[in-house]
Parts: sequence; C-alpha cells; structure tokens
Amino acid sequence: MVEDELKTWLSGYRRLVIIGVGNPLRGDDSLGLEIVKEIKGKVPRNVRVVYGGSAPENFIGKIKRFKPSHVLIIDAALFGKEPGEARLIPPEQIPDETISTHAMPLSLLTSLIQKETNAKVILLGVEPRNLGLGEKMSPEVRDAVKRYAGALVNAIGKCYVKRA
Repeated sequence: MVEDELKTWLSGYRRLVIIGVGNPLRGDDSLGLEIVKEIKGKVPRNVRVVYGGSAPENFIGKIKRFKPSHVLIIDAALFGKEPGEARLIPPEQIPDETISTHAMPLSLLTSLIQKETNAKVILLGVEPRNLGLGEKMSPEVRDAVKRYAGALVNAIGKCYVKRA
C-alpha cells in the first residue's frame, strides 16, 4: 500500500531528495536515518540521499542547490497505528505542535523546503514503539526499515525515466 502511494506521489519526478530525520540515540526515532543508510547507493543519479539527523534544517541549502522536483522526508511519526506501520503525510497534515526530538518542528521544515525549492514535499512517517534515550530499535520498526527501504527503492526504480 505505501509502495503504491509512493509510486503515485513520485510519478513524473525529475530530481528527488530523500532526507532521513531522527536521533540515533533514541531507539525507533533513528528509523529515518536507517532507511537512508539502506537505500544509499541503490538509487539513480537523479536522487540525492541526505542523512539529516536531528537538525535536518541544516541541509536546506544543499537541498535547494540540487533543485529537486520532489522531497521525501522520512521520520518517526505518532499517528496511533501499530509500531512499524507507515503512512505518507502531506505537509498540511503535519501538526505544528508536536513533541519532537528535533531542533525544528517538521511542519516548519516542510514549509521552508517548499518555499526554497518549490518542490512537492511529503513525509513518510513510521509509527515508533521506543523513543527513550539509549533504547534500541524495536523489532517491529527494524523490520519496517528493511520493508520500506525496499519499497522506496522499488518505487523510485519504477518511476525513474532516463532523460535523453
């Protein structure tokens, strides 16, 4: 299901930035970082993979210089599902007031990226189980990292059109 939604969202992309967001010291919050590690080297040249960490706003200049048509942000997101479940969340559905381990709320980050790039922006949110400091990634989220990394690489490959 998420793979089909990704394919729809990616259709017609020219240049894509994928930014993994999270804190590697907070268990499942590192899932965005782990997904970008998994896909690095497995995507076409018109895809830039960014390890955004807990301060992804530091990469807005780099993202802007790449001139993407699409920007996919990957992070843990609390939306009341089972740990490891994912959904694509448009910027207008990202709450302004979120309890976050990041320096800047994702709603503000998506707004800045849209303003600076005019790109289509979306969040791939994955429901976490463990967000505690020093916790390990939960088994459900570890499995989800592999599953969504594969789905993302597959969706990108299906939507990639080589330009003559």
